[in-house]
Amino acid sequence: MHSVDFFDTRIIEGTSTAIVLDNGRVEQISVNSTKGAAVRALKGGSWGFTSADGDFDIEKAIRAASELAVGMDERSPQEKVIVKEIATPRVQNPPKVTKNPLDISLEEKVQNLKEIGKHADMNSISSTSAVYRESSYRMLYSDSTGVEGEYEVVRTGFAISAVASRNGIYQAGRESRFGVNGYEIFDKFNANELAEDAARNAIKLLDAKPAKGGNMPVILDPELAGVFAHEAVGHASEADLILEGSSVLENRLGENIASPLITIIDDPTLHEYGHFPFDDEGSQSEKTTIIENGTLKSYLHSRETAAKLGGKPGHCRAQGYSHPVVRMSNTYIENGNSRFEEMLEEIGNGIYLSGSRGGQVNTGEGVFQFNAEKGYLIENGELTTLLRDVSLSGKILEILNNVNMVGNDLTMNSGRCGKEGQLVPVTDGSPHLMISRAMVGGA
Repeated sequence: MHSVDFFDTRIIEGTSTAIVLDNGRVEQISVNSTKGAAVRALKGGSWGFTSADGDFDIEKAIRAASELAVGMDERSPQEKVIVKEIATPRVQNPPKVTKNPLDISLEEKVQNLKEIGKHADMNSISSTSAVYRESSYRMLYSDSTGVEGEYEVVRTGFAISAVASRNGIYQAGRESRFGVNGYEIFDKFNANELAEDAARNAIKLLDAKPAKGGNMPVILDPELAGVFAHEAVGHASEADLILEGSSVLENRLGENIASPLITIIDDPTLHEYGHFPFDDEGSQSEKTTIIENGTLKSYLHSRETAAKLGGKPGHCRAQGYSHPVVRMSNTYIENGNSRFEEMLEEIGNGIYLSGSRGGQVNTGEGVFQFNAEKGYLIENGELTTLLRDVSLSGKILEILNNVNMVGNDLTMNSGRCGKEGQLVPVTDGSPHLMISRAMVGGA
């Protein structure tokens, strides 16, 4: 019936809720139920893709994707694509939900969020924002080779931000916690205290000094070091970027590309925000070591890139009914054995960068620039002046090789990662890192 080399289907159904408060007022409440399917078909070197919402006929969707693939293959034949064969995945050790968010009323969720927002409303705070998100969905996967799998996952979390202002100066503080858990996330984390922390951070930054730029030794806190692991190393190890020729890690497998103190892992089996039991191509999730003691060990693969480059699939993800692309899950730098106090002593004079306000990376050129939430001067091994508007930039491979101490205090931070217009839940993490020389930017 299907004149294609391969096809697969994902059927997804579930619910999601988002609540957004602006200065204590409800700005948005959205509650969505969804059911749909995403279907891919492969003929020669051409992929056909279709998605369907609501009541759909899966056989009709497979035919539509197949016709697209066959049509493209006839019109403009591409180099033949091989999809790596996989075993049927197993759902092992799923996260346990103790408070199903669907059992909590919308009124209670709004009230809880309002209470959290109040704790961020202090003197000098000009605006606050509080966000709550939850999703609960079931995914069924099947392909033309007979692989089938099914899992359910619940994700919840909250974010609170506060903006402080004085004499035309504005500074922001933010805290968020998201995970594969239910409403018990509010038992796990004290959201009111985190809201107060966000506000106090913003207020303190009003008195911070603008940073002076230059090359100097730096210590990165776990949040900023985790962003570096994700943005600069994780994306550069995605095999689709390797094949496009847009990664500095191309043709480097087996090479020493980092300090021997550096080991970087991507592990979707962890019960963190980026968790999945199998990816959106049906491949079993498993821990992947990207860099081990400074040596590049592996790229992150889809079934197509694994067939082309050799390697294991298991890192292909999609947002909703979109087409799957190579993505990270929970990416982190493993613990070393240094204490933060030892790093301060060792560095003598330099700068401590803390928190993240985003940034950008060019994996092809191997360069990056990240903005820290704040910084501190380090003088004679002591944290002294608080700094604002401070950034870190440099060459990925240089920074990896300049790491000369790795902390023993690994911390994970959750968020969402964008690629090809799709957002997926991820977590990144790291212990404190000391870097002998890096470019710090300032005002």
